[in-house]
Amino acid sequence: MDIENKSVPSEFFLRGLTDDTELESLIFGLFLGMYLITVFGNILIMLAIYCDSHLHTPMYLFLCHLSFNDMYLVSITVPKMLVNIQTQDQRITYAGCLSQSFFVAVCTVFECFLLGVMAYDRYVAICYPLRYTVLMNSCFCIILVLISLFISIVNGLLHSLMMLHLSFCSDLEIFHFFCEIAQVIKLACSGSLIYNILMFVTAFIFAGIPLLGIIFSYIHIVSTVLKMPSSEGKYKAFFTCGSHLSVVCLYYGTGFGVYITSEVIDSPRETAVASVMYSIVPPMMNPFIYSLRNRDMKEALKKVITRITSLL
Repeated sequence: MDIENKSVPSEFFLRGLTDDTELESLIFGLFLGMYLITVFGNILIMLAIYCDSHLHTPMYLFLCHLSFNDMYLVSITVPKMLVNIQTQDQRITYAGCLSQSFFVAVCTVFECFLLGVMAYDRYVAICYPLRYTVLMNSCFCIILVLISLFISIVNGLLHSLMMLHLSFCSDLEIFHFFCEIAQVIKLACSGSLIYNILMFVTAFIFAGIPLLGIIFSYIHIVSTVLKMPSSEGKYKAFFTCGSHLSVVCLYYGTGFGVYITSEVIDSPRETAVASVMYSIVPPMMNPFIYSLRNRDMKEALKKVITRITSLL
């Protein structure tokens, strides 16, 4: 490797998931389909919540933000990858890579905190049902979302500042389909150890705190539900948490899976393939999880789809 440093490189090269042109055509069709499903699915969720007054509650307010965040997250990474495959041009500007890293960092942490806030919402609804409307008033819900967004932006800025201070060598190939900060750090000529430690610490704080909040909430939820006298009440309580718990397991499960894979497998390409599981699959699956497991959401979606089809 040429050790000539470039404090501000003009561009990087996103090598994607494969160099096989035949496989690229398959990947293009697969990712285009996943992207469209994710975007349309989350738009339908947001429209259903907006159009149905019965869904104007804290839980669905948070779900609406989660859907927008999921849609935005895939829109940061997938379209650029599809353009690169179509044009056979793997370049991304330094500013573009920096922006992509920033927004991915913001969206991933915002997702974690939204899931934590949604767990708190279920905790209040089940453990303190009589005080729910007072504790989870609209003003407080908006404050929770804004605080979550602010923390996420701080995390994104930390990642951006980290990248701005890196010195890069002449080898600027990123074996990934987007500018993941961990892969960018590997291209640094020196000082990558301290940045890897900093990245691990920020990930532990910004992803770990919401997870601890979720665990705390569900411990109290389970404790409260088990004390309920009727089996019907227990079923209803667990059913209202089912969708959220499924999304949490999917998001954190795939995230931990990718982390373990990256530690065990010393192959950037295979790590990039594994990262699809947490960066694209959860945003695509979330609308299905919430619509299939939620009766109110099913009814609202039917109304929206009926209105859309009647306009066509």
